[in-house]
Amino acid sequence: MRIRISRRVALAAGALALLGATTAPGVAMATGERSDDSPKPTVVLVHGAWADSSSWAPVMERLRKDGYPVRAIANPLQGLTDDTAYVSSYLAAIDGPVVLVGHSYGGAVITNAASDPDVKALVYIAGFIPAKGETVGELAAKSSPPIPLISTQVPDGTDVSIDPDHFREAFAADVDKTTAADMAAAQRPANTKAVSDASVEEAFRTVPSWSLITRQDHAIAPDLQRFMSARAGSHTEEVNASHAVMISRPGTVTHVIEDAARSTR
Repeated sequence: MRIRISRRVALAAGALALLGATTAPGVAMATGERSDDSPKPTVVLVHGAWADSSSWAPVMERLRKDGYPVRAIANPLQGLTDDTAYVSSYLAAIDGPVVLVGHSYGGAVITNAASDPDVKALVYIAGFIPAKGETVGELAAKSSPPIPLISTQVPDGTDVSIDPDHFREAFAADVDKTTAADMAAAQRPANTKAVSDASVEEAFRTVPSWSLITRQDHAIAPDLQRFMSARAGSHTEEVNASHAVMISRPGTVTHVIEDAARSTR
């Protein structure tokens, strides 16, 4: 039996073929194309010294609202070598693409921990971006004035924390006094190996990176942030904010992270 096809239907079918109309009913998506509803990457947040995972709470709330799976890793702050191994072990347990975000010293950690092939973007939030062989201490020495620190001898060396009387000024100048006082009381000390261990990887050479520079930062000088970001070839944005930008400007931080995340889809 012959099946007759009207001229109008035949022309329509031909037009679809010429235009590559892969979204027509019953037509498979062309190889290499991605659907707009493809899974979003997991955003992994790594805090720095004198903070903890809870410092990401306002950013996590916004990312989840926008449909992103989120992990906030408890960075041990025991030295760049150990912290890198710790974060790397968590990355290995995450399936699918990852956007790896580091604040402050956490930037040095993600620079070394991003060897997992699923890491598709790096985001530095007021972060250190060391080159191979460089230490965070060497970079921090270029930032002035120095942070007022208190040292404590511990079984595995020396831990340092910010003098609570100067915490708000040094770390969170644009955060309300009550919140800043709570942050000062809850800050996690960092072992001095965090600033003395040399960086051994330069993940930003192979992984696209973004950097948010904080213009009112008293912990890492804005000019130092600009130098590191330019050296890394990062997509750069700036904001009028203190070092604790994830608390004072969570919307801006979320915007930069989601810009990086969209590049992976």
